[in-house]
Amino acid sequence: MVGTWINMGTVLVGGSLGWALGARFPARVREAATLGVGLVTLVLGMQMALRTQNVLVLLLSVILGGALGGALRLSAALERGSQRVERLFPGRPLAQAFLTASLLFCVGPMTLVGAIQDGLFGDWTILGAKAILDGISAAALAAALGPGVLLSLGVILVYQGGVTLLARAFAQSLSGFSPQHPAVVELTAAGGAIVLAIGLSLLRLRDTRPADFLPALALAPLLALLFRALGG
Repeated sequence: MVGTWINMGTVLVGGSLGWALGARFPARVREAATLGVGLVTLVLGMQMALRTQNVLVLLLSVILGGALGGALRLSAALERGSQRVERLFPGRPLAQAFLTASLLFCVGPMTLVGAIQDGLFGDWTILGAKAILDGISAAALAAALGPGVLLSLGVILVYQGGVTLLARAFAQSLSGFSPQHPAVVELTAAGGAIVLAIGLSLLRLRDTRPADFLPALALAPLLALLFRALGG
């Protein structure tokens, strides 16, 4: 898990610096930075979503995932949890920062493939490159959105580190995984749809409750494998 520890280190350093510097800027400057993050998030989400190789998989995963997340009231649960912590940091969008950072750092081919490479071969080159990008992104996000970005460290540890440990445990069956694998592609596309929802929320165009769509991240690769098995 060397790659994951390095990744967490860069996010911690970048996020801490961004938080410290961002607090010195006037509210008007932070508002502009938030809008900038929202616009770039829309672009990133669109790029990720357009990677889909099967629109039906993307559609079903987002619809079913949103329905499941809505039934489980994931957004409400996240909001309740964040409100307790936000009392320590009044005026900062903690839940929004946490969800935005977690998805940006953990959804995408570099995360999945890099973690698998680290687990299979001890090769953390991909995660090392990702760590640099995430550190820079963490600084920008924390300057705009506040300390909630640092909470994503737990998600990186559990998700990215968990994938690495699973890859080590199932080394033989995962040896053919690549960024072009259908499960990886559709996971990225579903993540892109959720990142788009976050962008809309950041720009205050609509309260999309992006956390409700998180089950789509589990459904997308499963549906991709199912369609592949059925020859679709």
